[in-house]
Amino acid sequence: MNNKRAFFSSVIPSVLAFALSGIYAIVDGFFIGNSIGDIGLSTINIAYPVVALMQAIGTGIGMGGAVIYSISIAAGDNEEAELYAKATGSFLLIASVVVTAVMYIALKPVLGLLGAEGQILVLGERYLRIIVLGAVFQVFSTGIVPLIRNYHGAAFAMASMTAGFLTNIVLDYVFVWILEWGVSGAAAATIIGQGVTMTVGLIYLLARRLPVLGFHIPKASSIFKRIVKVGLAPFGLTLTPNLAVILMNRSTISYGG
Repeated sequence: MNNKRAFFSSVIPSVLAFALSGIYAIVDGFFIGNSIGDIGLSTINIAYPVVALMQAIGTGIGMGGAVIYSISIAAGDNEEAELYAKATGSFLLIASVVVTAVMYIALKPVLGLLGAEGQILVLGERYLRIIVLGAVFQVFSTGIVPLIRNYHGAAFAMASMTAGFLTNIVLDYVFVWILEWGVSGAAAATIIGQGVTMTVGLIYLLARRLPVLGFHIPKASSIFKRIVKVGLAPFGLTLTPNLAVILMNRSTISYGG
């Protein structure tokens, strides 16, 4: 009975937290669609795979590091566990910088490949420039949740995701409906919401004295390779559904504009 209780007390919050990570775009679409109409909703839909890519990168790195951390703890190697916790945070930070630089430069061609043109391309650039500049919040918020969960904090991980989600709803209402900032307001609300999740998560980890930044330079290459190897599966599982979204977008554009 105790094992069953422990199982569900970890699984249920984890499922809910994972589900919340993908609802931001739905919320943005709701407020934008009811504010500026079909073209706004289309913009969010076409731009979403870029957002999903950033979340998938964070999830892959976070899950990869969290799994190795848990294995090390189970093996009684606390030093290696701490090393991988630090490496995971550092890897998330590096990935955030790289994603911001690459996507900011390549944003217009990427949107073109996704099918954006005309007014949707203009609005898509406006939306994603803010999202990309806040990539550190996107990547970190999805990346540290697995660490929190594997550090006896499944319920807290869900609470941090819920705090960010509710923040996004409130700010979408204020920025999009009251202030009428359009897609820029929706992007700002999303980034601030993810920032809340990241901040709450970091406070938890620091309060529990689990360091999440810094790594041993001589071992950095092998550590990062191991995290990537383990994290490829969750990265792929998170990103793959968006291939269907891309294909549907391209098909509808070809069929009906």
